[in-house]
Amino acid sequence: MNYDNAIRYLYALQKHGIKLGLDNTVRLLSLLGNPHSSFRSIHVAGTNGKGSTSAMIASVLREAGFRVGLFTSPHIVSFTERIRVDGVEIREQEVVGLTEEIRDVIAHSQQSDRSPSIDPSLGEGGGDFLPTFFEFVTSMAFLYFMRKGVEWAVVETGMGGRLDATNILTPRVSVITHISYDHREFLGETLREIAGEKAGIIKSGVPVVSSAQEPDALEIIMEKAFEKGSALLLPGRDFFFRLEASDMEGITFHYKGSKTYDRLYVPLCGMHQAKNASVALQAIEVLMNEVPISPQSVRDGLAKTTWQGRLELIRKGEGGYDLLIDGAHNAAASRALADSLTRFFVPSYGRIILILGIMADKDIPGIMGPILPIASEIIFAAPDYARAASPEELSGHARMLGFRSTAAPSVKEAMQEAIRKTETLPEPGRRDLIVITGSFYTIGEAKMALGHRGVLASLRE
Repeated sequence: MNYDNAIRYLYALQKHGIKLGLDNTVRLLSLLGNPHSSFRSIHVAGTNGKGSTSAMIASVLREAGFRVGLFTSPHIVSFTERIRVDGVEIREQEVVGLTEEIRDVIAHSQQSDRSPSIDPSLGEGGGDFLPTFFEFVTSMAFLYFMRKGVEWAVVETGMGGRLDATNILTPRVSVITHISYDHREFLGETLREIAGEKAGIIKSGVPVVSSAQEPDALEIIMEKAFEKGSALLLPGRDFFFRLEASDMEGITFHYKGSKTYDRLYVPLCGMHQAKNASVALQAIEVLMNEVPISPQSVRDGLAKTTWQGRLELIRKGEGGYDLLIDGAHNAAASRALADSLTRFFVPSYGRIILILGIMADKDIPGIMGPILPIASEIIFAAPDYARAASPEELSGHARMLGFRSTAAPSVKEAMQEAIRKTETLPEPGRRDLIVITGSFYTIGEAKMALGHRGVLASLRE
C-alpha cells in the first residue's frame, strides 16, 4: 500500500456513512490497547472557532515544554493536516503504516466475530464491525499520539460532541466555542438541540470553558454543567478580554482571568479571534492548576499560533492582486468574514473579487447575505464534490438577493477568471483582492491550484 492507496482506502470507509455513537470507537481502541489512556487531553467542541482555539491551546502547551498532539478536522489540502505532534504533520508513510495496521486489526476482529469464542465485552458479533472514516481516523490519531510519547493532546470533535468518536476521552478541561446552526440533519433543527449535542462533551467534575453563546445555547450548557457537577467558566463573568488593535496580520488584546496579561498578540486576522484566544487562555488557566505554564509561554505560544484557511492572506509579488482564503462555511462564519473584510481589507484594496463555492445542504442565503454586498465582482464555482451546489444554482440565489454574478465550472477556472478581471480597469495605485471562500472543499481546491499537494475533494470526508 502506498500513500495514495491508503487515502483511497480511508475515504472508501465513507460508504459506511456517519454513525453517531461510541460503540465502534470503544471497540477499536480496545483492540489497539486503549492508546487514548496514555495522554492527558483537552476536548474542544462548537460550531465556529474550534480549529483556531485548538491551535492556540496546543501552541501554548508546546511553548511550555510539553509534547503536544493536535487532532482536527476537516483538512484543507492534505490528510496529514489532521494529525500533528509538536506542530509537525504526520508523515505520509506513517499514515500508510497505521492504515495497514488498523485495517488488519479490524479484519482479524471480523474473523473472530464468526467464532463462538468472541469476547462479548467488545460488542456484538456477526461480522458487522465496520468502523466509519472518522472512527478509524480518530483511532489512528490516538495510536499515533501514544507512540510519539504525546503528553497532552488537543482534540477537536468532528461533528456534534455527545456521540462523536472523540467523546471517548475524559479530558482535563472541556471547551465549547460559539454554537450556531450547522449539520442540522444530524444535530437537530433548533439551537437548543444542537447545543445539547455539543454540550455532550461535558464530563462529570471536569471544568468546562464556554465562549459567549446565544441564550438558548447557554441555557443548555449551564444545565448540562450543573447536571455533571462541572465548573462552568464564562466570558464576562469568570474571564474578560479587551481588543486593543487589529489589522490584516493579527490582533492585540488584553486578558484578565486568574492572571492578567497585557498586549497579547495572535497572528490571526479577525476580531473574533480575540474571543477565541480568550477562551483558549481560560482553558490554559484551568490546566495551570495541574502543570506549570509560565506567562512567557502563554505570550510566546499565542504569538506563534498558525492556522491556515482562516482569513489567510496570500500576498502576490507579481500582478495587481492579492488573495484571501477563508472557510466561511456557515452563516456565522460568513458574518465574521464580512466584518473583517469591511474593517481591514476594503479600505486597503481596490475591488473585492469574490469566488464562492457552497455545499447544497448548507444555508446558502445565510452564507451569501453578509458577503455579496461587499464584492465588486462575484464568481460562483463548484468544488469537485457530490454535495456541492452548482454555480447555476448559486447564481439563482444571488439573483433573488439582487446581485449579478458569473459562473465557472471549477474553482481553478474561477480563479483564472478572477485574475483576468484584475487585469482590466484597475483602480489607480490600489491592488485588487480575490476572496475565495465558502466550503473547506472550495478553499482546499484553491490551495491546490496554488501548488499545494492534496487529494481531490471528491474523495474527502
